[in-house]
Amino acid sequence: MLEALSAFIANYGYLNLFILSFLASTVLPLGSEALVVALIYKGFNPFAVVLVATSGNYLGSCTTYYLGLKGRPVLEKFLSPSPEKLEKSEKLFKKYGLYTLLFTWVPGIGDAITMVAGLMQLPFRYFSVLVFLGKFGRYFAIAYLTVFFSN
Repeated sequence: MLEALSAFIANYGYLNLFILSFLASTVLPLGSEALVVALIYKGFNPFAVVLVATSGNYLGSCTTYYLGLKGRPVLEKFLSPSPEKLEKSEKLFKKYGLYTLLFTWVPGIGDAITMVAGLMQLPFRYFSVLVFLGKFGRYFAIAYLTVFFSN
């Protein structure tokens, strides 16, 4: 069983990482960090792993942002966000502004922040740059620490 899983990761590692990273940023209770670490340990290029994970997670956030642009009824239909998380994210967004988007990688509130950015009709160019940078920073840190501690 372990050999089959190892072969599956080796053969479809980047694709699996992209899909998992995408889904993890659309309020599904998933995480992609363990796969990032596993791929690096399996010898995958750390920079490519970071770019694939970042791209998938960023595009998932764009999907969540888009649903936010469509309004609360659409969000509730497709993602069922908790009202508490949305309210907490709205308060953070109003208090700290755009730069809250740098923290969309934080578990528990990150997805709600992207929803709120859409609900507040934040221009996509600001959303895009800040979310990508935040997510890249997270995956870069995970990859760096993995490489650092594996030597």
